[in-house]
Amino acid sequence: MAEPYKNLAWDDFRLIKAVADQRGLPAAASQLGINHSTVFRRLKQIEEALGVALFVRHRSGYALTPAGEEVVALAGRVDADITAVTRKIAGRELSPTGELRVATNDTLLINLLMPLLAKFRAACPDVRLDLVLGNQAANLSKRDADVAIRATDQPPDNLVGRRVARIGWALYGAAAAFPEPGPLMAEALEGRDWISLSEGFGGLKVVKDVFARVPPERIVYKVNTVLGLAEAVEAGLGIGFVPCFIADARPGLVRLGPPEPDYAADLWLLTHPDLRHAARVRVFLDFMATEIGRYRSFLEGRPVEAAPAGEG
Repeated sequence: MAEPYKNLAWDDFRLIKAVADQRGLPAAASQLGINHSTVFRRLKQIEEALGVALFVRHRSGYALTPAGEEVVALAGRVDADITAVTRKIAGRELSPTGELRVATNDTLLINLLMPLLAKFRAACPDVRLDLVLGNQAANLSKRDADVAIRATDQPPDNLVGRRVARIGWALYGAAAAFPEPGPLMAEALEGRDWISLSEGFGGLKVVKDVFARVPPERIVYKVNTVLGLAEAVEAGLGIGFVPCFIADARPGLVRLGPPEPDYAADLWLLTHPDLRHAARVRVFLDFMATEIGRYRSFLEGRPVEAAPAGEG
């Protein structure tokens, strides 16, 4: 098989890998941005040039032959090498210019980062920001993003960065329902409706504890984004644990207990080791670490004079 590889271009490897990953031509065509007939025609040409079938078509989709597995394995190694080279080259830039992809989630962006990003742009106007939002961790090794800002107690081992704060969680209720806010006795919580993150966040201790301690019929509203927790509690749907930096900025919410230490999570600024010396990455990490550090007490749920959202 080694000699025929010389007749394959990188686009051919990409096409074969896409068909293998998607197990079909239409999905592979969508991934590659070309039409179905082009994928079919090009795959046939590749197999004829190699003199061997790379796929067997089943009802469940396209399955690799032994020869196809060998080609896909090589494609994966080439893809990883190309990504590694481009990542290292990107890490050698001397001045903070160009595009910077930042992965985070909607909760952190709206309730903490937006005014800080505006300040960064004012300080470094030659850096263009591309925000990638989602609760799933971005693959920084594949350049899905250059920097990730995440709340986690277990950052990936292949990334480097710094812990800049710890995010506190406490129990909150709607101000209208609790005219005299303050810690509630356990019996005062009995029979109340609860708000919680949904099962997709079952790895968080706060979610595990709510599911374990609150009767299922009392959890009347679940949501798959932290951003929606405060909205639901403030609307009066029930009580619930909310990150303090979100809830304390809302006059319509009141604390019903102190921050729970076991529910706190570290806030990290992360990047790939090959990118940490890139000017735009280094400047961004230093800037955000300093700015977020100013609000450490606010993030932890301790008294603070002002929140980031209050800046002009």
